Amino acid sequence: MTKILVTGANGLLGQKLIKLYSDRANVDVIATGKGEDRNPSGTHTYKELDITSKDEVLKVLGDLVPDVVINTAAMTHVDQCELDPVSCHQLNVAAVSHLIVACEKAGAFLIHLSTDFIFDGKDGPYREEDLPNPLSKYAESKLESEQLLKDSGLKYAIVRTMLVYGVVHDMSRSNIVLWVKKSLEEKKQIKVVNDQWRTPTLAEDLAKGCALIAQKRAEGVFHISGKDMLSPYDMATATADFFGLDRSLIEEVDGSIFTQPAKRPARTGFILDKAKKELGYEPVTFNEGLAILKSQLDHV
Repeated sequence: MTKILVTGANGLLGQKLIKLYSDRANVDVIATGKGEDRNPSGTHTYKELDITSKDEVLKVLGDLVPDVVINTAAMTHVDQCELDPVSCHQLNVAAVSHLIVACEKAGAFLIHLSTDFIFDGKDGPYREEDLPNPLSKYAESKLESEQLLKDSGLKYAIVRTMLVYGVVHDMSRSNIVLWVKKSLEEKKQIKVVNDQWRTPTLAEDLAKGCALIAQKRAEGVFHISGKDMLSPYDMATATADFFGLDRSLIEEVDGSIFTQPAKRPARTGFILDKAKKELGYEPVTFNEGLAILKSQLDHV
């Protein structure tokens, strides 16, 4: 029996991991997060945990002694990180240093989530070994957390991902697909940028990628995302077409019309060769992802 502890278990990726592991008899999964458990009741156990508290992290991991820790907790709102760098550092850097210490004591393998934003977007799509050049406080904090792991003596994996979309069962989380769908259903006009490029990631694919790493104890850096290179405008029109909504409500704009505190990289996207070869990772297409999302919305 493998004991896997998930931080940030109330978030989109956290909930997908808890669901994925709920069907596996050989895994004892412990969900942790701030506040009460927002996952559907199932085979997991839940423990409140504030990962910015070193004492809490040491106590919880010391009591539970997990084999694998998957750290999905982070401050991911890019502009909020720019405006509140202290909180950003606490959650994205200091908390990771607490987890490293606790994992060393427990003998646990740590899987840590990072981001495409560590790159400046001039040369995308990117391989794992390409040189980072962060443009924002958020990106700097995630790169710093990566370095903490590389400098530690811990067995670890870093999972970089981007633009994750999907459905949580209580609809407490939104993302670009759900925002576009809801706006168009309400006949609202929306402006969507056409000058940024990403490989958007279905949350289920990201959870599968993390689970493959956990199963193989695969060490190092892995790029885990979708396979299609799309702009947010491409994603919005594909969403409109898939759900039979009025795409004329979507106005194609460039990023210069938005005043945002944090800079965004123009063109990221990932080359997935390493994850495919070493993990057997195979993501769905964006349209297949929309079909999965639709089937889940039908059951919410």
